[in-house]
Order: sequence, then C-alpha cells, then structure tokens
Amino acid sequence: MAFIQCRFFSEVLGLSTSMSVILPEPAPSQIGMPGSSVTSGPYPTLYLLHGMSDDDSTWIRRTSIERYVSNLGLAVVMPQCDLSFYTDMAEGSRYWTFVSEELPRICRSFFPLSDRREDNFVAGLSMGGYGAFKLALRKPEQFSAAASMSGALNISRNLVDEVRGDRDITSLFKRVFGTEGPAGTNNDLLTLIDEAVHQDGPKPLLYQCCGTEDFLYNDNLIFRDACSASGLPLTYNESPGSHDWAYWDAKIQDVLAWLPLNKN
Repeated sequence: MAFIQCRFFSEVLGLSTSMSVILPEPAPSQIGMPGSSVTSGPYPTLYLLHGMSDDDSTWIRRTSIERYVSNLGLAVVMPQCDLSFYTDMAEGSRYWTFVSEELPRICRSFFPLSDRREDNFVAGLSMGGYGAFKLALRKPEQFSAAASMSGALNISRNLVDEVRGDRDITSLFKRVFGTEGPAGTNNDLLTLIDEAVHQDGPKPLLYQCCGTEDFLYNDNLIFRDACSASGLPLTYNESPGSHDWAYWDAKIQDVLAWLPLNKN
C-alpha cells in the first residue's frame, strides 16, 4: 500500500485543506501482511469520514486501516472536514459541496480512481456516520453503498434536544444548520429516508452498527426502525460497545468485509 498525505487548495472552501489517502499497489508479502497483486487502476474507492473531534489523519493513527485494506485493491480517501457535519454551513464553509462534488473530482485528477457508481463507497464514525448516510441518500447515483459506525443519525430530533444544555454544542449546531435547525430539510436523515423510497433510480446499500452502551444507541434504533418501515435496504448490527476507538477499529473490519467489492 502507498500512504499519501496531501495539502491542496479548495476553491469551494476558499482555503487550503488536507486529505490522507491509501492507494493499492502491487507488493510482495511483508512481515505480518499478505502480498498484493492489484492492477494499476482505476481503483474502487472508500471515502472514510472522521468524527467531531478528529481530522483526516485519525483513521490512520487510531486504527489499522492500512493493514486491513492491504489485499483488497481498494483506495481509501480520508478528507479533512472540520466541525461541519458535512454540510454547507449557515455560518462557515460549504463542506457539503466540497465533499460531494469537489473532493471526488480532485481525487480523480490526482489518483487513478474509478468514477463508476458500483466502485464508490462512503463510511464514517459518529459525525462521519451521519455524513456517510447523507452522501449516500442524497447522491445515490454516485455511491452504491454506505456505512455508519456509531453515527449521529437523528440530529434533527433527539440529539439536538439532548445537547441543548451544552452551550458549545448548541452554538455549533446554529453555526452549521442555522437557527431553524435541520428538521425536515435535506440535512435530516429521517427526511431523506422518506424521500429516497419515493424516488426512481438506484438505492444505496446501507450498513449500520452501534454499541449498546453508546450514548447514540437510541438514535440509531430510531434510524434503523425508520429504514425498516420504509423498506430501504439496511444491514444492521449491534453489540456491546461504547463510543470509542476499540469499537471502531473492530467495526471498520466488518464494514470492509461487507462492502460489495468485485473480488474477481
């Protein structure tokens, strides 16, 4: 595998930003890792999103993601998206436009990445789980599968109420979503579920997992039940676990095994 850290100027954001990228490359076996005989691309791609307190380097620093994808022939793009909830912020930068439009275009200009829907996936943890499902539900023609680990999936109703007493979080939500909040908009995942089932065209495959001791567990149950009621395809998994890296390091392996990669 090749690990690359990039800094580049985003015209959408109007600033210099960064991303961490893992690229497949043919390699003999190494101590503790299998070899790889991948071709030169274009590669299927997983956009892997970070949580609220993290950045583009966090998946590399706190999991063994590079080792887990070493023989999959899969590129992994980990962008820096700050405390944006992957949204065109009411008071801030246009991170939704960046991650959904500019980032894939820039990545494909830098690296040999596939632009086929069936080769593009998105996943994330916590805030990134929210971003992953928002990308898949709003851009089903672009992403064939999405995974959320401990995702903040019900921010429009429960999460906002739960954190209302925290002035820092309340201020953040106003900067991101405005004073009216995300309920009923295309930043509300439950609204997007309702819209997805009534739209023609492809539907993304969804994978959702959450630890039963996670403070977001009840919000995950609400999202799961909404998908079940709508008939939207969802693979759901729950097990003991908290909102921590021990859980996410284990579950990213399950996500990789679930991804509909062409392994021929």
